[in-house]
Amino acid sequence: MRLEVQCQDRQGLVRELLDLLVKRNIDLYGIEIGENYTVYLRFSSVNFDDFSGLMAEIRRTSGVSDVRRVNYMPSEQAQRALHALVNTLAEPILCTDLKGRIELVNPAAQQLFSLNDKPTSYPLTALLPSVELSLSQEKKSVPITLQGRDFILETCPLFLPDDESQQVQQTGTLLLFKSTAQRGVVSQPDPLETEGAFNHFIAESPKMRQLVQRAKKLAMHDAPLLIIGETGTGKDILARACHQYSPRHGHPFLALNCGSIPDDVAESELFGHAAGAYPNAIESQKGFFELAAGGSVFLDEIGEMSPSLQTKLLRFLNDGTFRRVGDEHEVHVDVRVICATQKNLQELVDQGKFREDLFYRLNVLSIQLPALREHPQDLMALSSFFVTRFAQEQGTIAPRLSPSLAAHLGRYHWPGNIRQLKNCLYAAMAQCDGEELRPQDVILPNYSTDEEIDVLQLEGTLDEINGRFERSVLTKLYTSYPSTRKLAKRLGVSHTAIANKLREYGVVQKNTEHKE
Repeated sequence: MRLEVQCQDRQGLVRELLDLLVKRNIDLYGIEIGENYTVYLRFSSVNFDDFSGLMAEIRRTSGVSDVRRVNYMPSEQAQRALHALVNTLAEPILCTDLKGRIELVNPAAQQLFSLNDKPTSYPLTALLPSVELSLSQEKKSVPITLQGRDFILETCPLFLPDDESQQVQQTGTLLLFKSTAQRGVVSQPDPLETEGAFNHFIAESPKMRQLVQRAKKLAMHDAPLLIIGETGTGKDILARACHQYSPRHGHPFLALNCGSIPDDVAESELFGHAAGAYPNAIESQKGFFELAAGGSVFLDEIGEMSPSLQTKLLRFLNDGTFRRVGDEHEVHVDVRVICATQKNLQELVDQGKFREDLFYRLNVLSIQLPALREHPQDLMALSSFFVTRFAQEQGTIAPRLSPSLAAHLGRYHWPGNIRQLKNCLYAAMAQCDGEELRPQDVILPNYSTDEEIDVLQLEGTLDEINGRFERSVLTKLYTSYPSTRKLAKRLGVSHTAIANKLREYGVVQKNTEHKE
């Protein structure tokens, strides 16, 4: 119970009010002094008769002008207003004490750091090991990348007045994560920084973590790099990360899609042209290779490159020289070439559609990007990333991801890979009204038996082929036997073996398994 007592500034008045509570054996929980000498009392509940008697005695106390019951103490009201304000902000916010222990977390920060509960009294270093809080009285802003997203981290010291010293004392730090994407800010990487090159590449599963480690090693070389993967697997993101991690990171990174522009335009874009090479070419123009001198050029869909352009590219890869279109002078530049394709180049070579010598020149260093269905453990990390980014772009709070969403997404084979997942989640976010994104919000396309068989493509090792087949069987049967025990009995194996397989392939999460 809470009372607001309006009274005069009289010595001993507060003590008399407290004595009234003691006389009635009422426990005092808190006392606050507000403006105009208003006293607020918070105490244990009492019955109606005792409460009426207490109110009458307080009114008879000398110096008391009025007394009434209130719902909240001033500090409680201020705290409720603060939490309401912080919780409605779409930007992640953390607040710590002087020792760096977290005291306040808003829902956006919970979503960013994938926290189920608010980690109060939790050390900030557990979430941000690289961030050092300063006790200086200055506001600071630093760029930071978290979960593949770019932020400007603002650290603001918090102060309260000290009654004894009559000075303000620092009590903690407020951390505000401002999304650069929401503000239309293009975050440029530090030309001297390479450690954060792969921060935009989501890799939670062991397979993807191993791929990132391999990519970091291959990024340090100058030989051409070939990235192979289905459409939508993130080949362009991996190419940019390899450039940023390499010794060439301080120089330009330019990209060209070989399948989206005509052959003559692609040649001019890559190698440049001399004045008069074309009817409207009044001046000479440098191509990508010259403009990216010292850096990297990314050629996407290299399998679409014409035979004539393949010949010119092969010569450039051999000695680093070329001629601009319509020019007789040789140009020499130092550029690393990174290529990507979703096609089987060996098959194109066999069909006479791709130069064999160019294929061997490009295939010295290669990375095979797995399809999304081959690393389903990354589904939820990617989903959290996309949902949060969409929410930030729209200026709203990102909804929680339902625990059952993982099983829903894991049952689909994602022929469009990460790009398709991104588009499905964007459509779901556009229609989601609640605070939680549920399976029924994410509408997945229907696919036929023929599409299911495509999952069993004969690419990769025998273990990878068997793994895809096993996952397809478990996914199909789980809809009819939605329990690890039922499914284990159906397949004639142990319950533990089935439970492990379901978790391994992302068919169902451990905490959402159906039990009999």
